[in-house]
Amino acid sequence: MLCIAFICACISMALTGDVEAAPSYIDWRVIILLFCLMAAVAGLRESGVLARIAQTLVSGRRTKRVVCLALVMLPFVTSMLITNDVALLTFVPIAILALETAGWQDGLVRVIVLQAIAANLGGMVTPVGNPQNLFIFTTYDLTLADFFMTLAPFGALAFVLIAAACLAFGPTKADVELAVDKHSVQYRRFALHACLFAISLLAVFHVFDHLVLLTAVVAALFLFDRRIFLEVDYALLVTFVCFFVFSGNMAHMPAMQEFLGGLMGNHPMLTSLFASQIISNVPSAVLLAGFTQNWHSLLIGVDLGGLGTPIASLASLIAFRCYTHTRDADILRFMREFSIANVFVLACMVLLYTVLFVTF
Repeated sequence: MLCIAFICACISMALTGDVEAAPSYIDWRVIILLFCLMAAVAGLRESGVLARIAQTLVSGRRTKRVVCLALVMLPFVTSMLITNDVALLTFVPIAILALETAGWQDGLVRVIVLQAIAANLGGMVTPVGNPQNLFIFTTYDLTLADFFMTLAPFGALAFVLIAAACLAFGPTKADVELAVDKHSVQYRRFALHACLFAISLLAVFHVFDHLVLLTAVVAALFLFDRRIFLEVDYALLVTFVCFFVFSGNMAHMPAMQEFLGGLMGNHPMLTSLFASQIISNVPSAVLLAGFTQNWHSLLIGVDLGGLGTPIASLASLIAFRCYTHTRDADILRFMREFSIANVFVLACMVLLYTVLFVTF
């Protein structure tokens, strides 16, 4: 995705011939907020507290239904704060370990597929759950009330669908073990990054300036946890920069203004949803935001657009990559179950959108 974004930025600058204007297209506030949130979230993950929570929920004599429900709901709930990518990086390996120790490898594919869907749909409920949400929330200067009222119905439906899918697992019991050393859990590290996460949220909501946030986060990491500098997803930040440049250049091309402007003017939600299937939902949000003021349809389109193809959301690719490293991984089975589940859930979401927002 980074390579594609860089190529798109270079081609767009060549077409417009306006290289000097490129820096002005970059929303540095979004980049800084993303960096600070990713640093704080990386520290929370590295503290081991999240793994400890998962161990507490699923370890012991449990039914398959309860274990699978916990393993899927963990990324659904935590993605609202720690982002869908980090939720899957944290809990997919735990699901693999838990199901293997219980002898329930037959349910592994379905659980990981449900985890991917849960992380994408849980993350869409909050401004910091998905990167595109933070971008839209900041770009259009939305209020929390506007944001939650728009996506809460979809979050509620997602919860019902995911819970129903998990309850379909059988009542078979087994001993589940997760090897998480309680002495490896670093509560001080967790407290530090919880504070950094909290002040990052305050900056998102304009309580104080993003440059003050950046100074505070960099200073705290330099003094107390320098290793986290290596855990930040700089590739995602550079991808955002490249797509900002690409989007800015496209917005200054008359032919592209007419084409994308027409699509976003007539069918903003569907355009956002289908673009996400091809180029993923994060770059779709950055690209299409320059052609519409209808943040409502854009937000719904790119968030629901995380469902569908494997590349619609980078979080789905994370889940797929984790599964491919398991013993006896069946790629065809994974893709089959992934496609069926995503198409079904996406159809339910589009139906809800039609009922709520489309006037016949």
